Parts: sequence; structure tokens; C-alpha cells
Amino acid sequence: MSQITMAGRPGGAVSPAVWVALGLGLIGALGLGLGQSPRIAALFVVGGAFGLVLYHAAFGFTSAWRNFIRDGRGRGLRAQMVMLAIAVALFFPALAAGSLFGQEVSGFVSPVGIPVLVGAFIFGIGMQLGGGCASGTLYTAGGGNARMLITLVFFIVGSLLATIHFDWWMALPSFEPISVVETFGAPLGIVLSFALFAVIAAVTILVEKRRHGGLEQAEPTKRQGLARFARGPWPLVAGAVALALLNFATLALAGRPWGITSAFALWGAKLSQFVGVEPSAWFYWQQPANATALAGNIFADITSVMNFGIILGALLASALAGRFAPNFSIPKRSVLAAVVGGLLLGYGARIAFGCNIGAYFGGIASGSLHGWLWLVAAFAGSTLGVRLRPFFFAGEGPKDA
Repeated sequence: MSQITMAGRPGGAVSPAVWVALGLGLIGALGLGLGQSPRIAALFVVGGAFGLVLYHAAFGFTSAWRNFIRDGRGRGLRAQMVMLAIAVALFFPALAAGSLFGQEVSGFVSPVGIPVLVGAFIFGIGMQLGGGCASGTLYTAGGGNARMLITLVFFIVGSLLATIHFDWWMALPSFEPISVVETFGAPLGIVLSFALFAVIAAVTILVEKRRHGGLEQAEPTKRQGLARFARGPWPLVAGAVALALLNFATLALAGRPWGITSAFALWGAKLSQFVGVEPSAWFYWQQPANATALAGNIFADITSVMNFGIILGALLASALAGRFAPNFSIPKRSVLAAVVGGLLLGYGARIAFGCNIGAYFGGIASGSLHGWLWLVAAFAGSTLGVRLRPFFFAGEGPKDA
């Protein structure tokens, strides 16, 4: 019997994709460290770690919500509550203090109103049609899912389109940003957040036991120790813990939580400039931070750099697992779902002040009420999206992120 290496190839060979990912990662980190700053290089590496964790733990927001909506299975949702609980415990004291390891820090605290409700709702539909959320789109595309490249392209297009209409959405009724940390203080804010996480987890347990008589167990794996760490799969809870810790590392290095989708709008704007369409006159790109990003080098944009890292980290993880094998034979309806889903994802994320990472994960970890509103609206949108999926996916199609 031939020997199988950690990269999943016989005869001691290492998959070329492993060397490509490692080589690009090394070049990227060195180039960013010399051309930008060591901090940007460190955030690129953190992005790579995010990609590896997301892939090996198969930590999907989209599939977790769909499994609960469609089948009453709540293991993925409970893992998200673990992730949020750890993040809140780490974030709230730092945000209350205003600094972390000497770095000034602030959270993602955004207005609560119609833009969040509408944006998160259509994002939820897009999650189920596109086959992934913001993080899911990046890590599955990096892992070799060709269909998710289509979702990513139209995610970028949708993000850019939303910046055209951004002033109209911002004129709609909203309340001022509300921070749990500022309103109640860090200790009480943590207690209240933990109570809500416990309620959500308890509801998933009750529903799952009522429908199935017991809780779903993780699939057994023969890999243990270093082999499992390198090749996966990781337990969902391990992924939850790792994602919370990496988000805290992002807060320490970047001074704010992990985000993804602002970079998609920036990439779309840069591309529009390249083809002769100037977006700088649009309201969104006249905001100071956005104007600076548009005028600057894309490799100076923290979110973009971390996204590049996520893609490479997922590429490395899939190559180590021996699963990097892009398939470009995609059914037409699945392509259509990717296009529609990507547009909804991009548009919804911009007007809702973020995606499942920036608004849901980062917003709740920041103590922002808009993060909770985002969760409710996006879950409602996902419920509709799940009902729409049979039109696009015969037999529910491929496994999504």
C-alpha cells in the first residue's frame, strides 16, 4: 500500500498547491512587511490563519442556519454562540478601556434602522442562493470551489452598486448607534450577552430534540494529533474558539474587529476606475475613511490584505487535506443562483453596515445593538432563501459554506 502524506498524495509527494500557497504567503508577508508595515504583514498572516481555520473546521454560517431552518439541526448555531461568547468576554473589557496592549481600539457600532433591516434581510437571501456568506465565499473560493468564484465576482458587483445608492439608504429612518458596553458597562454587558447566547442555544437544543429525539453528533474521523491539525477536519467548537481568538488578535493589531465586505466595495471601485468610471463623486466614497482607501494603495487597506490572506489560508488548508480540485462543470441554474446571490450579498452588506462577520460577529462582539438586529433580519432572509433554493438546486445541490 502506498504511503499517504499529510498533503494527501501518494509516494511522499507534496501537492503543488501546498507550495504555491506557502510561497505566495511568504512573498506576501515579506512584501507587505517591507512595502507597507510589519503590522500589515501580521494582519495578512492572521487572515491566512482565518482561512485555514474556516476551511478545516468547515465553519459555515450559511449551512449552519440552513440546517436549523430546514432540518432543525442546531450544532452549527450552538458553535456560533460559543464563538460569540468568547469574543464578548475578550472584547468588552478592552473596548471599555479604549485600548489593548497600547493600541487604541474601537468596535463596530452602527445605527439601528431600516437600512440594517433591509440590507441584512436581502443578505440572508443571498447567503442561501449564493451558497455562502462573506467568510464562506472567500474560504470556499480559496479552497477551489469554482462556483463560489462566481458568487465572489457578483458579491463585488453588488457591493459597488450599493455605494451608488448609499446616500439614499442613509437618509432613511434610523436610531443613533447603541452600545451595550457604553450603556451597561462591560461586566453587565457580558452577563446580558451570555444570557442571550444561552437562550438561543437552548432553543436549538429543544427544537432538535423535539424533531430528532437527540442531538446530532460530529462525524468520527481517523485522523488524530498533528495529522488532524494539518489536514482537518477540526471540531466545530475548536473552530469557534480559534475564530474568536483570531478576531481578538485583529482587534489588537488593527484597532478594530475583523471585517470583510468593505474591501469588496473597494475592489469594485478600483476596477470601475480602471474601465473609466469614476466613483469618487458618490456619497459613499466621499466619507473620509472610504475616500482615503479609494485614493490609496489596495495593499494598504487592512480588510483587503486580510481577505487575500483568507484566500491563501484556505488554499493551503484544502491542499493539505488533498481536496484542492476545482470543478468548472457547474449547472446553469446553480450559476444563476451564484449571480443573484452574489448581488444580494454585496448590496445587502453595504447598506446594513456589514456582513455576517462585520455586522453579526464583529457587531455583537462590539456590543452594538445593530449586530443583534442584523442577526434577526438576516435569519429571516435566510428562511426565505431556503424556500427558494429548490428552484436552483436539484436535490439541494453541492454542499455549501
